[in-house]
Amino acid sequence: MRNNKTLEVLFIGDIVGRSGRRSASLALKELSETASFDLVIANVENSASGFGITLNVYKELRKLGIDFMTSGNHIWDKKDTEKEIEKYENVIRPANYPDGVP
Repeated sequence: MRNNKTLEVLFIGDIVGRSGRRSASLALKELSETASFDLVIANVENSASGFGITLNVYKELRKLGIDFMTSGNHIWDKKDTEKEIEKYENVIRPANYPDGVP
């Protein structure tokens, strides 16, 4: 964080599939040459083949430097997500999900 108490945040919209992950990787590398961020957040609910997220994709995104990840209804599109969601540290679940939804 800078001395003037400004928090520099980069928010990346929906990362969709392999091409979205590749684009995010390239953009983050390029941006890191000219800017620095205190926090990087991205929406990842479609990051695995355009539907949901997997543990491997989660790890890949973390290695890119994404600190927190937002989700939505598509986060559950992969069958193992409900069992593995506890392993996805820093994935934020929408507070307005209806009752009964994980």
